[in-house]
Amino acid sequence: MRNTRALLMIVISIALALAAVLLASRWVMQQTTVATTRVVVASKDIDLGTKLSPDMLGLRDWPAGSVPQGSFEDMGVLLKDPKTQNARVLRATLQQGEPILESKLAPVGTQGGLSAVISEGKRAITVRVNDVIGVAGFALPGNYVDILVNTVDENARSQGPEKTISKIVLERILVLAIAQEVSRDETKPKVVNAVTLEVTPEEAEKIDLARSVGSLSLVLRNQIDIAPAQTEGVTKQQLLRGDSAPDLMPEKPAQVPAVKKRAVRRPATQPAARKETVEIIKGVERSSHEF
Repeated sequence: MRNTRALLMIVISIALALAAVLLASRWVMQQTTVATTRVVVASKDIDLGTKLSPDMLGLRDWPAGSVPQGSFEDMGVLLKDPKTQNARVLRATLQQGEPILESKLAPVGTQGGLSAVISEGKRAITVRVNDVIGVAGFALPGNYVDILVNTVDENARSQGPEKTISKIVLERILVLAIAQEVSRDETKPKVVNAVTLEVTPEEAEKIDLARSVGSLSLVLRNQIDIAPAQTEGVTKQQLLRGDSAPDLMPEKPAQVPAVKKRAVRRPATQPAARKETVEIIKGVERSSHEF
């Protein structure tokens, strides 16, 4: 009898313990349950300038309280814009699982390709480079470069012999593409023969003129360095002398023609011939005569 009661108490205790565990786990799950929202994300890595297609997109649950601003819940809006009936184009590279945001899309109606990446008011211009001019292939899409021109100093030409000068003419120019590649995720250097830059219309005119009057070089700069470089350029004479100050040729003073002084000889004054004087007195009258 006692053994029966003991077994009964053990069974009841085990049952109560299991019930407590189930109730506790259910309560914990209720407390940790968070409302979610379906958000459109990239189903694979997508390069900038790419037109979206169904195989590039997917839906993923996202916490409702932290949905990124500008995200989409419907893939159809991205694949067929209500205004143009065309798919949207990316202006930034996306990684797999990253939400599709309006800020990373080109304006509505933009076609795919490099033109979708160009900022409003900017232009794209291509510069021919080699392994030296292109900074050994380290000038990659997304980097910033300065443009250096080596040409003849017109000011120095007017004052004397021709002199060459190297001068930074443009600063902090964005590299859009190298050759035909626009991907900004790779960091491995690539030696190419052309680099496409994003510039303003005025900067495009300067680059076009600079490459016609001299040779261009790209100077890679830190991406977070926005301070302008205050340089005056360097000339050949300044380089060879090791001067740090700009080589300013002093203006030559105007040459005044020398005036030759000619000695004027005055004729010698000859002494007047000595004459004899005779004084004649007649009464109260007196007169003189020379002989």
